[in-house]
Amino acid sequence: MRTDALDVAYYETGPQNGDTVLLLHGFPYDIHSYADVAPLLAEQSFRVIVPYLRGHGPTTFLSEVTPRAGQQAALGADVIALMDALGLEKAYVAGYDWGGRAACVAAAVWPRRCLGLVSVNSYLIQDLSTAMTPIAPELEAGFWYFYYFLTERGQAGLAANAKDVARVIWTRNSPKWHFSDELLDRAAEAFRNPDYVDIVIHSYRHRLGFAPGFTEYEKLESLLARQPEITVPAVTLDGLADGNFPATDGTSSAHHFIGPRLHRQVKDAGHNLPQERPHAFAAAVRDVRLLRQEYAARY
Repeated sequence: MRTDALDVAYYETGPQNGDTVLLLHGFPYDIHSYADVAPLLAEQSFRVIVPYLRGHGPTTFLSEVTPRAGQQAALGADVIALMDALGLEKAYVAGYDWGGRAACVAAAVWPRRCLGLVSVNSYLIQDLSTAMTPIAPELEAGFWYFYYFLTERGQAGLAANAKDVARVIWTRNSPKWHFSDELLDRAAEAFRNPDYVDIVIHSYRHRLGFAPGFTEYEKLESLLARQPEITVPAVTLDGLADGNFPATDGTSSAHHFIGPRLHRQVKDAGHNLPQERPHAFAAAVRDVRLLRQEYAARY
């Protein structure tokens, strides 16, 4: 489906007249994170759309001169652009990692377009003003690739060894997920996209203040800098075995959610929660629909 900037490749299942949910994958992963979630939701009468994010798989840019932006504003704007192209007035948005950030941006900035939100690790809109604030050393160690990608060596390493970089990140992110070589090989096909390296490098350099944002996203980034609240119904999830993002009880991020919200911790789940615990993720999507229905009935 063509948007203003992209030719977006996506998988679709479920009834055409069902409530639509967009399932958004992270880095370094692909749409197969939802291979088991999608049929579960289709059985619950959801129309399920799982797009490859910019720079991944068969999703390509329409123009050679379009900036290969990986910043959060670009990811969020892509969600709404895809909805426009598909003729979707409203949809549920759900994701983790980059996809969770895109979903949070869409829900915060375009609440009238988003029926509800499911996000792993809660509120994922980056506060770029804190980019240079250090965190606990054991957590910094897990973000080695953030700093690796700031260097020319890291850019060359990603270009040469995208699959093996992913293997290291997957292993650290999800210490209880014993993924097979076949699963990694399948996801790594998405990394062959010609814009993959540029998108990834810009994403991490921008979030740490080592690369400027692109002009077309200035207004949206200014809005995101104010850390906008999420007003739509939300279900947030934390994996209790997430190697990089320790699970919380949700209270530390509660001020970002002013609509109805449920927060859950998922036993033995790592960072790629939809693929590791598909039933828990699908349940969250079903429950955010119930939360919206209950809220609408009450008010």
